[in-house]
Amino acid sequence: MQLLASGISVRVFIDRVWSVKKDPGHTWIEMNKKMHTFVADDQHHSQMMESYAELMRLSRLMNNAGYVPDTKFVLHDIEEEEKVSQLWHYSEKLAIAVGLISTPPGTLIRIFKNVRACSDCHTAFKFIAKIVESDYSEKCQPFPSLNDGYCSCRDYW
Repeated sequence: MQLLASGISVRVFIDRVWSVKKDPGHTWIEMNKKMHTFVADDQHHSQMMESYAELMRLSRLMNNAGYVPDTKFVLHDIEEEEKVSQLWHYSEKLAIAVGLISTPPGTLIRIFKNVRACSDCHTAFKFIAKIVESDYSEKCQPFPSLNDGYCSCRDYW
């Protein structure tokens, strides 16, 4: 079937269904010349138990420092408390936790993503950088660098 509008012909395919599939967000971190990959709610990394424990420790410290989770990025229809819990299972937070428990203090940690981090993760990383007093650099658009709780993007997020 062809439709004509303003001299432009458009072919419409009614008998075919086009499906669009979104790749999930992935986060990579390089440690000891080996790349580690994470997805949200990841359970496959060998240090997942330790990383979740580190995230719980960091969440207590961050809450005491004034961090307020931004749950508008959790799109599931669940209770607010569960949304806050899901924010801690994002791939970039898992990657930073593994980086923190696997490297000596003061080590520059670089994280790479295939999608842009949400503003909650960006805010959380600012708090984490200030709490652990080490450099942290997240490599994604527009490539911010966090140091002592300040971000090179000037909170563009």
